[in-house]
Amino acid sequence: MTRVSFLLVLTALIGCFCCAARGGALTLYDEYNPIRQVVPEELENGILQLIGQTRHALSFIHFARRYGKRYESVEEIKQRFEIFLGNLKMIRSHNKKHLSYKLGVNEFTDLTWDEFRRERLGAPQNCSATTKSNLKLTNVILPETIDWREAGIVSPVKKQGKCGSCWTFSTTGALEAAYAQAFGKNISLSEQQLLDCAGAFNNFGCKGGLPSQAFEYIKYTGGLNTEEEYPYTGKGGVCKFSSKNVAVQVLDSVNITKDAEDELKYAIAFIRPVSVAYQVVKGFKQYKSGIYSSTVCGNTPQDVNHAVLAVGYGVENGIPYWIIKNSWGADWGDNGYFKMEMGKNMCGIATCASYPIVA
Repeated sequence: MTRVSFLLVLTALIGCFCCAARGGALTLYDEYNPIRQVVPEELENGILQLIGQTRHALSFIHFARRYGKRYESVEEIKQRFEIFLGNLKMIRSHNKKHLSYKLGVNEFTDLTWDEFRRERLGAPQNCSATTKSNLKLTNVILPETIDWREAGIVSPVKKQGKCGSCWTFSTTGALEAAYAQAFGKNISLSEQQLLDCAGAFNNFGCKGGLPSQAFEYIKYTGGLNTEEEYPYTGKGGVCKFSSKNVAVQVLDSVNITKDAEDELKYAIAFIRPVSVAYQVVKGFKQYKSGIYSSTVCGNTPQDVNHAVLAVGYGVENGIPYWIIKNSWGADWGDNGYFKMEMGKNMCGIATCASYPIVA
């Protein structure tokens, strides 16, 4: 390949990465794919020269297309490829072990663990609000499985972006389910209002917070606006809450006793989805399917760093599990969900649980 030809190919490569980010993600299977129109063989040869003679180069190109990645320089392309390659090796090594869950390539595969943790997880919160339960149990037999998605009250998976705002999505997810159950219609509520306005209740915007404390904010300050009324920006701002357009009010909230998976199971079985939190550890960002289990995550109030929504439970191959709705987009995991092993307070899943009562 001549020097001019290679420079043209390299320019096209970087340009395609940028236009993919601006115009939306290009899938691997698009019939009309602008990247494929730029002399495919020359393009591939140019990338191999840029990145190195490796069979993983095309996998990286496909990854960048699929997730609309934008890289600002040749140096960043090389850096992200090396990170991608390291994560790919980790994924393949894990899957060869045939454990209860599988890992896979997703939009986070070009991020280091430190980058991911800094951009998408909140600081560990002290879940003291859940040490005393006000949930009343009865002696009824619990169903073997339940999935509140089947009842149509679980709202679609959302995406928090580069902000440790998981607690706001756990909060709105619980409220959206409660609202749909109570009033028979679905609603999308504002995470941004919580980011901007709930700081006085010991929440910290993109640096973390707790659903139990968000429920308290909503209860004592008048309610929560809709997503449409108060749209998400993914960064903290000035509070713009409007009491004229309140979509939902919280009458009260119920806390689950710390570590009490029996209470959590009861609440999910007979009431509705419950806000929970757990500790995300290295490797989990690549979760794809199966029942997640870990020997390295913690389960104390000081460990949990990510809030989510438990929408059901079940049993698979003799292993009981929780069904969890995440806030990393529908492309992550199992259509935005994951399963967590039940019965061991895995990663602190029952350490910080609560649900709201709405009006």
